[in-house]
Amino acid sequence: MSTTQLSDAELAAQPAAYWTGLAYESLIAFTRARQAELGYTQPQFWLLRNLSRDDLSPDGRGMTVPELRQAMASYLRPEDDLAAEAEVLLERGWLSRDAEGRWWLTEAGEAARVDLKQHAPAIRARIHEGVDDADYVTALKVLQRMIHNTSQA
Repeated sequence: MSTTQLSDAELAAQPAAYWTGLAYESLIAFTRARQAELGYTQPQFWLLRNLSRDDLSPDGRGMTVPELRQAMASYLRPEDDLAAEAEVLLERGWLSRDAEGRWWLTEAGEAARVDLKQHAPAIRARIHEGVDDADYVTALKVLQRMIHNTSQA
């Protein structure tokens, strides 16, 4: 059902969980499709980011797949296979693996991370098209408040 077909009163009666679930799935699918068009997957980008000392890694040290899974626990999806994704990046020369099974970002991998990161603003812009920044902030504040309200059980 399109939100443009509903009045404000009808929208106010809609369950937030339904719409946030639809939004989540739609945004993830859109982002992953744009990344696939560019030749990489979202989990591959996350691997590069989590192994880069210039991004999410606190020290640039190598990590095992279980350590990477733990680092990404809040956003990794059940279907994401980090071991398989890391193997693809190994074949590209973007990651290396040591004898202890730790994955390391190569110079080529860091260059790829920087290049791939440049696509994020265009993906974000497409998602935010027609959405005023003030409305976006208001929507997030409402969601944060709902999360707060429901986590106080």
